[in-house]
Amino acid sequence: MRSLKLVTAVAAALALAACATQPTGTTSSLPAHPGVKYGKAMSDLDADAWNIDIRTSDGRGLPPGSGSVADGKRIYDQRCVACHGPDAKGGSVYGSMVGGFDTMKTDKRVLTPGSMYPYAPILFDYIRRAMPMDSPQSLKDNEVYALSAYILNLNGLVPANAVMDARSLAAVQMPNRNAFVVDDRPDTKAVRCMRDCIK
Repeated sequence: MRSLKLVTAVAAALALAACATQPTGTTSSLPAHPGVKYGKAMSDLDADAWNIDIRTSDGRGLPPGSGSVADGKRIYDQRCVACHGPDAKGGSVYGSMVGGFDTMKTDKRVLTPGSMYPYAPILFDYIRRAMPMDSPQSLKDNEVYALSAYILNLNGLVPANAVMDARSLAAVQMPNRNAFVVDDRPDTKAVRCMRDCIK
């Protein structure tokens, strides 16, 4: 019983001490803004360098430049073959990037750019953002166009003498373009807004 009284007394003392250290009134002793400021304002020109977004349905946002199938093979053999294997048929890290067109509606899909991309600019967008895996965004735009041309050629979608640029890449008809459904959920209808947005 005595230890219960002791525990109660200690708890009450701690509670009183905590109340005594709380600030009184509505003002705080903390500064309105931290003393250290990080970063700086970003100009539109600076932001443009980070804006590598491509509208894949029509290629809007594809950069200037071009690349041939032959150049793409050379770059592929230097930068991509270790993970994707010879002729993009599968390697130590990734599976095949060739074929699979007729597997989309089966339970054994072969996931390749030719089978799972409704629009060819998706290939450019993905390569530019994410490849090579050990140094993403290190490829120049001409190299990305060339790699896109090479992979599309391996899939039989462009001839061996093809040169890809913004216009020709957007014009490539992907085999399963019409096999996808439009995502019409209400939250997909968001409108991009950067200034004076309606909330």
